[in-house]
Order: sequence, then C-alpha cells, then structure tokens
Amino acid sequence: MPGLSVLIPVFNRNVTPLVYALQAQAKDWDGPVEILCLDDGSREVERLPNHHLSKLAGVCYEELPHNIGRAAIRNRLAQTARYEWLLLLDNDSLLPDSRFLARYAAARMQAPVLVGGTTYEHTAPSTAELTLRWLYGRLREARPAAVRQRAPHGQLTLNNMLVDTKLFRQFGLDEQLTRYGHEDTKFGWLLRQAGIQVHHLDNPVLHDGLEPATMFLQKSHEAVRNLALLYRAEGLGSDTKLLKAALQLHRWGLSEAVRAAFKLRQTQVRRNLLSVRPSLRQLDALKLYWMLTELAK
Repeated sequence: MPGLSVLIPVFNRNVTPLVYALQAQAKDWDGPVEILCLDDGSREVERLPNHHLSKLAGVCYEELPHNIGRAAIRNRLAQTARYEWLLLLDNDSLLPDSRFLARYAAARMQAPVLVGGTTYEHTAPSTAELTLRWLYGRLREARPAAVRQRAPHGQLTLNNMLVDTKLFRQFGLDEQLTRYGHEDTKFGWLLRQAGIQVHHLDNPVLHDGLEPATMFLQKSHEAVRNLALLYRAEGLGSDTKLLKAALQLHRWGLSEAVRAAFKLRQTQVRRNLLSVRPSLRQLDALKLYWMLTELAK
C-alpha cells in the first residue's frame, strides 16, 4: 500500500504534541507512515524539548545549523521522504480530533493534491496583542472546503496539504522567496498552469501559534513584498484581490494620491490594529498602501 511521509519544518516550536498525535493516528493510514521533522536553525533553548523525538519509532528528527527558509526546508524534507504521499504541516498546527489521517486516507484518490484547511479557537484571546492574528484567522483563513473549492488553486495553502510526492518534487517551492509568504501562491499557479487538479476538503488542523500583532504585521508586509516580486518577475498574482486593486488604482492614475492620503493616517491605523478591536478593513488598507509603495519602486 502507498506510504505517507509527514513533513514538519520546525522553528522555535515544541512539536512534541503534534508528533504524538500523528503517531497515534498512523494506524488509520493503510500503509507505512514516517514523520520527518527538520529544525531550521532554532534557538538552542527552543530545540531542547524536541531532542527526544529522534528516539521515537517512525520519527526522524534532525537539526540544521542555520536557517535556510520556508521554501528550502520543505523542498529538503520532500527530497528525503521515502513514501508516495507527502503531508505538509506547519509546526504550530494541532490535530482537532482522532480522525484526521483517516479522512485523508479515505479521500486521497480524489486528486493528486488535497487541501484540508485551518481552523481557530472560537474564543478570542485575552490579550490585545494576539487579537489581530486570531481575528484574521477566523474571518479570512478558516474557510469551509466548499468556499475554497470555488478557486481551488488560488486557495491552496502549504499548511495541511496532502500531495503526491513525485508531483511536489517536480514543481517544488521557489527558494528565491526568502521572505515570509506566497510560496503557496506560486505553487498553486504552477499547478493550475499544468492543469493539475486540486481538491479541498473539510479536514482542518487547529492553528495553535497566534503571533503578536507587531510580528503579524511584519510578516504581512513581507508577504506583500513577495507578491510584488512575483508580479514584477513573472507576472504572477494579478488575480489576487490586493494586486488587482493596486493595479486598478495605477491605471486610473490614483496611486500617488491614495498613498499620500494613507500616509497621513498610518499612525492611527497601526494604533487600531494593535488594539483589542482591530479592523480588518484597516489591515486591507495598510496592505494596499504597502503594495502601491512596492509597485512605485
């Protein structure tokens, strides 16, 4: 029977709960299962809780001496995988129930790429600094499969994706994208261009790594820069809402006026996004400002 290689890039995170949960469900995949964990240059104190994983049956845990980036580490994990299917998981994921692998096993013949989705806790965090990331996750990322399937390649996410090993190795991830974000955008674009089917299903992981709003904004800015880079270099991303809006303003000759107007509001917008009641519309406006700035370079 076809085997499963679970790929978990690790960075400053204790992945023991995730690995134990996967081990407990390995019997639900009708074939061999291996769990590959590769630490991407974490701090020593963060690596310590994971050291014992190398002693577990069916688990391979290794450490890199320095950080090589989100795309490169997944490519490296995929190259060392032994089995026919890859399950890509972020290190801040948890399994919501005991049927996670069983659902993938039942669905794997539907398409060479399956995306299970992400869910978040229903209760808001108690601190303001985590509210923005939680709200964004709940309202923008936690989408049911039926909604994601309307644009299957555009809604593809690397976290919680089951993919045919040969297919992933064929296309791989763009290691030139060294900043955070949009490795999955390009991967989905390549699959769509090649006519590869992507199927979404309701098999979410629980996101367990809420970041402080300052860090989330920094990563969001990096993602905008990556998207602008992909557009300038390869013409990719013009169908995304953000880039579509920015290009429309440019065609109307309004880019500079919008940038100037928003620049006056930057402090007010950031104050809102760091508060206990952040507005995602304000976040959208900030990302549009960032994109217009990138396109003006």
